[in-house]
Amino acid sequence: MKIAIAYPPLPSEKGVPLLSQNRQFQWFHQPTYIYPVVPAYAATMARDAGHAVTWLDGISAGMNGGEFLAALADAAPDLVLLETKTPVVRATWDWVATIKRHIPGAQVAICGDHVTALPEETMENSQVDYILTGGDYDFLLVNLAAHIENQSVPLEPGIWMRGEDGAPTSTGPFRLDHDLNALPTIDRELTDWRRYSVRNGNYRRTPGAYIMAGRDCWHGRCTFCSWTTLYPSYRTRSPESVADEVGMLIERYGVREIMDDTGCFPVGDWLRRFCNLMIERGYNKKIYFDCNMRFGALSAEDCRLMKKAGFRFVLFGFESANQATLDLINKNLKVEDIREGAKVASEAGLDVHVTVMLGYPWENSVEIERTVELARELLRRGWAYTLQATMVIPYPGTPLFRECKEKGLLLTERWEDFDMRTQIMRTPVSEDEIKCAIRSIYRGFLHPQALWNRLLHTRHPIEDARFYLRGAMSLLGHLRDFGG
Repeated sequence: MKIAIAYPPLPSEKGVPLLSQNRQFQWFHQPTYIYPVVPAYAATMARDAGHAVTWLDGISAGMNGGEFLAALADAAPDLVLLETKTPVVRATWDWVATIKRHIPGAQVAICGDHVTALPEETMENSQVDYILTGGDYDFLLVNLAAHIENQSVPLEPGIWMRGEDGAPTSTGPFRLDHDLNALPTIDRELTDWRRYSVRNGNYRRTPGAYIMAGRDCWHGRCTFCSWTTLYPSYRTRSPESVADEVGMLIERYGVREIMDDTGCFPVGDWLRRFCNLMIERGYNKKIYFDCNMRFGALSAEDCRLMKKAGFRFVLFGFESANQATLDLINKNLKVEDIREGAKVASEAGLDVHVTVMLGYPWENSVEIERTVELARELLRRGWAYTLQATMVIPYPGTPLFRECKEKGLLLTERWEDFDMRTQIMRTPVSEDEIKCAIRSIYRGFLHPQALWNRLLHTRHPIEDARFYLRGAMSLLGHLRDFGG
């Protein structure tokens, strides 16, 4: 069977879509591309199962619609897999129709968190043949292909299709019990990894690469997060398996920085074992390693070990400086943990990145300003090296979305507006005030003390100068994103 894993171009005056394997969709004026690890596993596993696989990312390749369609038609796929998210789900429905019109006989499957939350909506509003729900759609794709070729192969739970009468039907709730240690080594050439290796704001050194030590977050209860609440099962690969992949990326591809895209990197004994492997094998002297983390999870000793093991960039979500908000979104975090955690990590030599969200339906102007001040303080003190500030979005399938529906807090269910630039929930403050606060956070990068701290931490002048230039371009892009 011929299988295409594809990302159709989505042109917009808002910028370039950050779609592939991204938890919270955004349009970026300064393009950035995230290597989609789970679809890359899907491509590799399908190839290993004997299928002819085409990888076609029209977004990272800068294709227009005609170029994408021509390339897809040349591949002549029997099955096309598309990943989608809430703000572009309607555009994905249109692409399904276009693909079917131009490539008769091709079947189309869709995966992603939006269609996991609302599978029947997409079945009813598009010509899609299959929906792969849950976070293990790499395993499901291989199972689906085997079933299409041989109907005696039973479909796994979590797959939606059309019954004989055309009505949506499914194989039942998806499972998250696949063994991640059984995953193959990703075929990076098949999945065009170099297109994602430079234009990514997280990388200080290039080429960079993404991996995943696990799926997805061991906390898994934040009410706004679609991945961790839709896919509530935390599994990891072994530290040895991940270290082996790091070594392969260094030796085979010359990778100089690696970002682990697990929702939260493993901690405790797993983390310490992995760090020691990085040191023992000398990988810590060859690459930077980056990951997602939670405040309150690392001791000062952990941070020092991570630094020694080659960790550079560690992303923490602090979301709000108001304890009531942290409690309401089930963050299981104290405000004082944010300041202390950022301080300890930065003093160990790690580059701390924090994510901030504004526009909660219960926060007033005073509470918003409190978050702005804490974010700016972290930048000013050098306890946060970079940050990302956005508007809160209640994605379908999350507890926050259900709460907003029950309490009548949604201003719209026009999915195109769920792009982190539009106010979706009723709040005590206006959208303009929220966007002004976001711009104020970003301008914290320009505070003299923040600039001075950055200068003091410059260790590699040429490398740092390039990184700062990219950062300046990203800052201008973010200010444009929010009307600045």
